Amino acid sequence: MPSSTIPLIDWVIIVCYLIGSTAIGLFASRAPKTAEGFLVGGRQLTWWMLLFSIVATETSTVTFLSLPGTSFVEGGNLTFLQLTLGYIAGRLILTWLVMPIFFSGAYLTAYEILQNSFGPNVRSVVSVLFLVMRNLADGLRLLLTGWLINAATGFDFTTCVVAMAVCTAIYSGVGGVASVVLNDCLQFAMYMIGAAVVMVLLVRDAPGGSEAMWQFAEETGRLRLLDFDTSLFTKSITFWSGLIGGATLTMASHGADHMMIQRYLCSRSRREASWAVGLSGPVVALQFLLFLAIGIALAYWHSQGALGYEIAKGDQALIGFVVHRLGIGLRGLVIASVLAASMSTLSSSLSASAGVLVNDLGKRLIPDMSDAGLLLGAKVATFAFAAVQTVVAVGAYYALSPDSTVISAVLGIAGFSTGLVLGIYLLGAALGRASETAGLIGIACGLAACCYAKFAADVSWPWFSLIGATTTFFTGYLISLAVPPRTQTA
Repeated sequence: MPSSTIPLIDWVIIVCYLIGSTAIGLFASRAPKTAEGFLVGGRQLTWWMLLFSIVATETSTVTFLSLPGTSFVEGGNLTFLQLTLGYIAGRLILTWLVMPIFFSGAYLTAYEILQNSFGPNVRSVVSVLFLVMRNLADGLRLLLTGWLINAATGFDFTTCVVAMAVCTAIYSGVGGVASVVLNDCLQFAMYMIGAAVVMVLLVRDAPGGSEAMWQFAEETGRLRLLDFDTSLFTKSITFWSGLIGGATLTMASHGADHMMIQRYLCSRSRREASWAVGLSGPVVALQFLLFLAIGIALAYWHSQGALGYEIAKGDQALIGFVVHRLGIGLRGLVIASVLAASMSTLSSSLSASAGVLVNDLGKRLIPDMSDAGLLLGAKVATFAFAAVQTVVAVGAYYALSPDSTVISAVLGIAGFSTGLVLGIYLLGAALGRASETAGLIGIACGLAACCYAKFAADVSWPWFSLIGATTTFFTGYLISLAVPPRTQTA
């Protein structure tokens, strides 16, 4: 798909968005004075803000642009929505099974809890696993965002990536998680407005009218919603992989990943945190439905030869429509929406990584670290992780191709790492206290099982979290029978 020159007014809208989101985050945060204020917002954030922050955080630019591609391509349909059945079920289970764990004390990070069950070494290993996988994966997501925008608009890749990272680091590093959550809410509204604008224009200006578009969707099977295939190796989403795999996946991503758990720790009560995570499932389902509907509409336009640009891959369809078909002003608005989806994930990643580094690892090295030192360390770490993810993105840009199997492999490993942590949480909850040996061997075996499932057995990806969590749990449980825990140490 050829690049396009963006008119000046669209540039102005995009730049104003970047500056405005940074300024709003700085103004609203009022620079927290304590580590608790910086890392968990003083535990005073409302449930509705956390709800939209959760949804925005799990919606990256890759999701925003690629999900319409799944219904756009030949054979595409609505079966991806089956995954949201598991998302909704998993979040409801999480509020009952896992949420009480996070409100059993005044924690600053999710992994503090693991020290009570296993000791400091398991806590440190899980923290390092989180930091490595989170920053490697989000650096590659930043890379993919830059690639998509560069290919469609002609924006300089490095400039685009650095601008997003700098603006996001400023409001995240100064205002802390409260600033991140506020901007997540604004960015959610921004990208949903952008998606709604695109959908309205696709329906309003459809060649032959909206009825012809609906007929096309029926005739091409794009309205198919359910697939009851029981195979573990089916690459598309099935009812069972969506419900069972999706439920485990969301319990892992929302119940074992500090990037999400940080939102719960910011809430005023367990009840409000439960409302936020419970309602986020239906909101994600409606959001996915909109993205998939956009893909079907784009497929109809493409079948009528009305798009006017070449499409090599499905994830180029939406960004191509934005660049080549939208008018001046609207184009800038929707491109800003794409950036909003990326910045919401990036800011959450930076804030969560900073908290884990200083609280779970830093305080172990410096046990008597003061609150002022913890606060300063978290701020510095936020900017440091922004630099790390930028280096990952830019370095990979010059070393890899957009279709590199290395990228998909790394993202796959990062994706199932949360399943291992979920297994550890459940093991600790079941036993109360277990040996560090049981925890570490459980994690190692869970990681090995997931790698085998992905690279040797070619199992469909929604099952990875289930495989990782169950292998970690049962291996750790068996080891704990043979190796009892030692007396807990600080």
